[in-house]
Amino acid sequence: MSLFSRGKKRVTVEEAHRRTQGAHAPDILLDVRERGEWDAGRAPGAVHAPLSALVAGAALPQAAQRRPLVVICRSGNRSQQAVELLRERGADAWDVKGGMQQWAAAGHPVVDASGNKGSVA
Repeated sequence: MSLFSRGKKRVTVEEAHRRTQGAHAPDILLDVRERGEWDAGRAPGAVHAPLSALVAGAALPQAAQRRPLVVICRSGNRSQQAVELLRERGADAWDVKGGMQQWAAAGHPVVDASGNKGSVA
């Protein structure tokens, strides 16, 4: 049995926004979508680590190491997988319910690779 199924750690987009935005945010927003999705639109300040890379054994980006992680994807499915994997590696990781779709629907900012208004792909 995995760690994830023993105790789901999930947060709403409102909680994710509160915990990850601003200069003194306590947690890192870790986006585990693939490059094309990331380039189309992401939350400002998010750190990118595609789930495919994490599954292949890649380390977390420096900015996300030894920090509490709030993990987001498009809808919440991949982020749940990433949280399981990250928790097995000893990380303090939380999944965002509804992912970037819910983030955007709640009116939180989404920017593209140039910092302009982005979209959730």
